Amino acid sequence: MANFDRYLEKIRELTETVFIPLEGQMEAEGDVPEPAMQAIRDSGLFAISIPEAYGGLAFTQEQQVRLTFEFTYASSVYRSIFSTTIGLCSQAILDFGSDEQRQHYLPRMAAGECIGAFCLTEPEAGTDAASLQTTAVTDGAEYVINGQKRYITNASIADVLVVMARTNPDVSGSGGISAILVDPETPGVSITRMDKLLGQRGTVVNEITFEDCRVPVANLVGDQEGLGLRAALRGINHARTHVAATSVGQAMRILDEALAYARERHQFGQPIGDFGAIQTMLADCYAEIQAAKSMTLEAARLFDDAVAQGKPLPTTQIAAAKYYGSEMVTRVADRALQILGGKGFVENNIITQFYRDTRLFRLFEGASQIQQRNIARDLMRGGRPD
Repeated sequence: MANFDRYLEKIRELTETVFIPLEGQMEAEGDVPEPAMQAIRDSGLFAISIPEAYGGLAFTQEQQVRLTFEFTYASSVYRSIFSTTIGLCSQAILDFGSDEQRQHYLPRMAAGECIGAFCLTEPEAGTDAASLQTTAVTDGAEYVINGQKRYITNASIADVLVVMARTNPDVSGSGGISAILVDPETPGVSITRMDKLLGQRGTVVNEITFEDCRVPVANLVGDQEGLGLRAALRGINHARTHVAATSVGQAMRILDEALAYARERHQFGQPIGDFGAIQTMLADCYAEIQAAKSMTLEAARLFDDAVAQGKPLPTTQIAAAKYYGSEMVTRVADRALQILGGKGFVENNIITQFYRDTRLFRLFEGASQIQQRNIARDLMRGGRPD
């Protein structure tokens, strides 16, 4: 724990001295500044979820959540650079990949030398992942991949694409889907950047077209076809816990910024923070942040217990934390903008930026409505979770 506490303090200092000072430049230029990129690599943030055997830091899910509270006190765009690698991609390879795949990819991911992009969403398949249309047909010792992916984070800067494709067209639903590792430089892969984003300026989001892209059959993740969505869900539940934590980190920063403004802005001869209407909004923000923080930490502890005991992940609690946290942070951002008044709408500032940025959290890694559905279905099947 002592080593973790020192590392936590290191990330807290990195956030204050590097990430926050570069937020304005990143927002203006639309790319993560190179000093921040290098700091992310040098700090070991790419390694937090990867076992020590592969050069990682092997932090528990609870520890990863506590770290996320710290580095997402700054813009969540920084997190987007390494989040798909530490969650969706590395965890799928760790749990389902071959020994050769683990040895090849995980040490490089831990060192920040291999960025992963998770390629699931398509123009006509997002939440309903089992209906995806991208195909991977065997031709001798190769898969031939054809299809299109959309809203893929980091694809244009990635070193490996984890592609969900239908390897068995005769099997409907999830059973015919597999995960395949693809080098983005492979002939037949075309990647374009989607630049017009509401928020998250600096995040790299891409469309990918696969046209007769050939990769070795050995690039299949898992020892058999049809495990794609199982591998995906392993990474997705990891990522959902991190999104819940990100919502808390962002909300804490928004509240602090709103408090600072409420103290310095005077109307009718006194700080606006002395008015009951402002105090009510600030109090609601604090209470909801504390609730989301507790839910996220509990989900992370249950996650760790499940992994240690070889039991199924606590998907209901993870869904609840992600749902509540992502909804909470947008309420906090909205109240903070209201406290700023016209300044929040007319002038560019960190609250306005986070107001745009955090809106994404209710959409990705499963929209709020999907989390509600998942929670209700779990409850109907098994009653109230412990």
